[in-house]
Amino acid sequence: MRDPYEVLGVGKNADAAAIKSAYRRLAKKLHPDANKNDPKTAQRFAEINSAYEILGEEKKRRAYDAGEIDAEGKPRFHGFGQGFGGPRGGAGSGAHFETFSFGPEGFQARGGGGQFEDIIGQMFGGFGAGRSRPFRGGFEPDEMERAGHDVTISLTISLEEAAAGGARRVRLPTGKEVDVKIPAVLADGKQIRLKGKGIPGPGGAGDVLITVKIAPHAVFERDGADLRTTVPIALYEAVLGGKVRVPTLAGAVELAIPPGTSGGRTFRLKGKGITVDGKAGDLLVTVSIALPEKGDPKLDELMKTWRDHKPYDPRRGSK
Repeated sequence: MRDPYEVLGVGKNADAAAIKSAYRRLAKKLHPDANKNDPKTAQRFAEINSAYEILGEEKKRRAYDAGEIDAEGKPRFHGFGQGFGGPRGGAGSGAHFETFSFGPEGFQARGGGGQFEDIIGQMFGGFGAGRSRPFRGGFEPDEMERAGHDVTISLTISLEEAAAGGARRVRLPTGKEVDVKIPAVLADGKQIRLKGKGIPGPGGAGDVLITVKIAPHAVFERDGADLRTTVPIALYEAVLGGKVRVPTLAGAVELAIPPGTSGGRTFRLKGKGITVDGKAGDLLVTVSIALPEKGDPKLDELMKTWRDHKPYDPRRGSK
């Protein structure tokens, strides 16, 4: 995958707000619903989601900037470095080994002994190989005889996927790809467990625990089970009333705008949010009044007449 900064089109010194803004702009432009006849945009949409998964989370962004993880969020292997005495294991650094391997006879090493158990403990600490015993010039981890170990990863999905469910193909840290079924009405931060898909061991494989995060949406903002969005209306629609089409997760619906509607007024569409704990939320639609893109002399003249002959102060109550 490309550099997440390059994917989102931001510099490495960009703050969190700039990164979120860049993501929202691209997500709105590349959303599959708006580009149904262009399959390439679906790939780009997935790419910007993956990039935002790295840069949109402060901890992951620091890890990426420090070179601890790659653009896919996988840990980078930097070698043993100076912690084991440098390339040749200098004096005072403890024992070093020219080569070592793991096979049917356990770990085999050529070189000094000393602290090899500590090395193995650090190498396999994440896999549970915490105890070892001397074995033919090396050490054989007892824990490798037990079951494998769990792997925890994160997956970012769209709001539509969270509401309706679906399926995703996910690459695991082991390099293996698996199909993940996303249940409908999945809450942010929930986990999906894939039995037997984790780190294998002689006693069986561990599980994969997938923590699901819901990506920011280009149109809606979540407020618990409710969704919020802003819809622009024309000046004459605000004054005279009318019907406008409003987006929902299930498709556009008509909203009746009563005459004399001020900008900033919010309408509630019951049951058009998302379902959380068995309860359906609402969609809260806030209208904003949009003037014509180009000026209109007649509109200007009308407004001057109102200003001169029928003035009113909409800020009177806030003074």
